[in-house]
Amino acid sequence: VQLQASGGGLAQPGGSLRLSCEFSGSALDYHAIAWFRQAPGKEREALSCVSVTESPKYYATSTQGRFTISRDRTKNAVYLQMNSLKPEDTAVYYCAAPRVRRCRSDPDAMGYWGNGTQVTVSS
Repeated sequence: VQLQASGGGLAQPGGSLRLSCEFSGSALDYHAIAWFRQAPGKEREALSCVSVTESPKYYATSTQGRFTISRDRTKNAVYLQMNSLKPEDTAVYYCAAPRVRRCRSDPDAMGYWGNGTQVTVSS
């Protein structure tokens, strides 16, 4: 099982980025996939999660209405569209899969983690 996050980079305030999480391994075909982020000196924060059977979930109030999660089952990929970016969105972003198939927001509930992708929002 592998998860690979990509799409990070430098964005200006008010700009957009789309993160991708490509995963392999049939074990994840029916698993939820979640996005987290971790800023320097802060705890890892759950952002959003999408599963096969549930509606997308959004956990961070600071990103609700700006970030949208989606899943393409034909490509084994989950995306995080980030709009209206703010400097406080600067962090390393991770995708992860919980040990169970349904969405979870607790980092300790994740069984698999992808690599991180750096997002920097700065003018």
